[in-house]
Amino acid sequence: MIPQKTPSTAMILAAGLGTRMKPLTDDRPKAMVQVKGRALIDHVLDRMVEAGVARAVVNVHAFADLLEAYLKRRHDIEIVISDERRQLMETGGGVKQARGLLGDAPIFVCNIDSVWEEPAGSALKRLAQGFDPARMSARLMLAAMEAQLGYDGAGDFSLAQDGSVAFRDARPHVEWAYMGAQIIDPAIIDPEPLEPFSFTRVWRRLAAEQRLYGAPLGGYWMHVGDPQSRIEAEARLGVAALSA
Repeated sequence: MIPQKTPSTAMILAAGLGTRMKPLTDDRPKAMVQVKGRALIDHVLDRMVEAGVARAVVNVHAFADLLEAYLKRRHDIEIVISDERRQLMETGGGVKQARGLLGDAPIFVCNIDSVWEEPAGSALKRLAQGFDPARMSARLMLAAMEAQLGYDGAGDFSLAQDGSVAFRDARPHVEWAYMGAQIIDPAIIDPEPLEPFSFTRVWRRLAAEQRLYGAPLGGYWMHVGDPQSRIEAEARLGVAALSA
């Protein structure tokens, strides 16, 4: 397998309503909620820049004007807006609506409520280096259940030795949680209709085709989905800074 180069484009999913983050989202989008003095979307964009991404397509819905104005402050990465003001398209529908902005080469897709530590260097670079388009249509970054905070589920996937993943489904628990970042062939969204839908629908199709893979994050994941997890993430980052 020839190592895949880092994508030049990323899709950042920033259009969510942030209902679970209230009251912090009463006057701003979830993407602009701060963790350790930095907006959630900046945490993600920082990781993208560190990995070598040059262009980010960002979808907007809640407080769209505010977020667009905020993003104009970034000069280290090109920002392109995918406008969902009229209708919130969810994760899969958001990528579908932005399809014409994404090109045909592999891209990253990333949520804005994930903050993570990288003791082994850029996790996004490692995710891309292991992406083999001949075998894979999507490769998900996965956090170990014992190395995360803010996620209260029973895990999302099991991970085989060859890197293929299987949904938890009826099993009581599995070892890995999807932590909000993946590399995909954007063509996988083409068969889908333009409507609001979860990206899980695409993953289910890829799993049936044996083209869904995963990779360990190799660090600690903070799912910042509500005010309590924000507090916990800031405490974790404070301890990490003291020990660095």
